[in-house]
Amino acid sequence: MFSGFPAQTEQFLMELRFHNDPAFFHAEHDRYIESVQKPFYAFIDEMMPTLLSIDSSMEPRPNKVLARIHRDTRFTRDKSPYRDHLWIFFHRAAQDKHGSMGFWFEYGVERLAWGLGSWGENRPVMDRMRREFAAYPDRYLKILRACPFRQRNLVLVSDFFKRMEVPPSVPEELKPWYLAKSIDIMQKSPDIRACASERIFTWVRDDFLAMAPVYQMVMGTYDALAKEEQERQQLR
Repeated sequence: MFSGFPAQTEQFLMELRFHNDPAFFHAEHDRYIESVQKPFYAFIDEMMPTLLSIDSSMEPRPNKVLARIHRDTRFTRDKSPYRDHLWIFFHRAAQDKHGSMGFWFEYGVERLAWGLGSWGENRPVMDRMRREFAAYPDRYLKILRACPFRQRNLVLVSDFFKRMEVPPSVPEELKPWYLAKSIDIMQKSPDIRACASERIFTWVRDDFLAMAPVYQMVMGTYDALAKEEQERQQLR
């Protein structure tokens, strides 16, 4: 059982914030592996059975779902070479992450968050879902009402279209989902103190399970569009 992130994880990332240069990182690389990478890998390994129960196509390799400590500084004014936090993006293996859904977790210096969301917007998927919401609102209300969002302090935090017209067939409860540019749900009240114990694992795991029907709802649409595109290509 994952027993929490050791104090050394945040300690190393704090030091890296103030000594953000290759000389420090290379000198302390072994400590990075022990204090940061290994705890994150342990968290991922422990979480994988839950993720695979939600979607058997999930990428199981820790090095493929954990963010690199090295920052891409090509398109930013901040040229700091290393991050003072890391995130995990649980996603399907061998699938382009852009526009796809995944479960994510982020931890670092004074930083803790997790949820379910899209890696960038996917307008075709959302437009298809909007048509489905309008045509079969009861079907989707049933899915969403089965998710204990309020009980678990999970909130929809997407950007929303402000001028989009909502069809009259879409009930009030479904309107925020209809107007969302992408589906993004977060834990509203994470407690960073939980990171030091096994509580962080059970909390995140149970939230992922609570959000699983939404993940499956969105990825069902994703798969339907992919299948239709494949069939179009075969007919050419």
